[in-house]
Amino acid sequence: MSNIQLGATKLYVEKNGMGCLPIQRCSSVDAVSILQLAFRGGVHFFDTARNYTNSEEKLGLAFCQCRNEVVITSKTHAKDTTAFWQDLKTSLTNLRTGYIDIYMFHNSPVVYRPNDGTGLYEAMLEAKKQGLIRHIGLSTHKFQVALLTIESGLYEVLQYPFSYLATNKEIELVQLSKEKSMGFVAMKALSGGLLKSFSTAFAWFEQFPEIIPIWGFQSEAEVLELVQCLQHTPSLDQKALALIEADKQSLSGKFCRGCGYCLPCAADIDIPYVARMSLFLRRSPVQRHLTDTNRAKMARILDCANCNHCQEHCPYHLDVKTLLRENYDDYRSFL
Repeated sequence: MSNIQLGATKLYVEKNGMGCLPIQRCSSVDAVSILQLAFRGGVHFFDTARNYTNSEEKLGLAFCQCRNEVVITSKTHAKDTTAFWQDLKTSLTNLRTGYIDIYMFHNSPVVYRPNDGTGLYEAMLEAKKQGLIRHIGLSTHKFQVALLTIESGLYEVLQYPFSYLATNKEIELVQLSKEKSMGFVAMKALSGGLLKSFSTAFAWFEQFPEIIPIWGFQSEAEVLELVQCLQHTPSLDQKALALIEADKQSLSGKFCRGCGYCLPCAADIDIPYVARMSLFLRRSPVQRHLTDTNRAKMARILDCANCNHCQEHCPYHLDVKTLLRENYDDYRSFL
């Protein structure tokens, strides 16, 4: 096991954390068992969000008796200060705590700043002043937003998709965050479930001692695999390197980071949503995606005009049209 300091914060944790989006699918009893098993195995960093339905409540149940022994991050989708304070109040209640270690703007499309007219960054500062949060962060799927977040000097922690499918540009982003003493939390450490060898992914992240990858678990067996790796660090040997190279060749065109550069779509297709549907269906409650509204949203793929705007504007050079069709066909299998 290896403890690290997260950026310039005073937070020292085991460098591997747990992402708590998948536990939405578990019963409260099972979720608490999974969370406490991870904690006993050495995990002390847990990431959730106000938007993850009952995830916060399950964390609160699991750790209300040992709150000071874990680091908890949560996030808000608020677009105004009224919603910000309501989200924060709800999160604190759900988590059964008086403070959140890191509070982030969730999947933010912009870098909120002082005097930008929203009042949101000022609200973060006030919440920190009151002791309700300890550190300010931002999560995003957009490379440019991540870059501006680091360069702004306003945030202590960045959360961004990062795995061994990362491009050189994204690896440079990590190096910049290190130079700026910013904490870096890697979401989608298994590329949303595309990567199947946990030990290989774990070994790859050992090259980046300053990063906290968060692993999404929804079973005790998955947690035990992490605990095994914490106790006996797997090697990034030739077999692992060969698998990484093979995965890069076969999967790099299938992982949508949700950056949104493919938009707007002439057929009004919500491309980032549709392109990640297979991941949503397997990592979050299924029924929330099967509403009439979402069915209509998915069906818009049939209206694709083949204009190639999405293909031409994807910074990751994905085969967007094929990805959309595959996700739509997968979605229909759940109906």
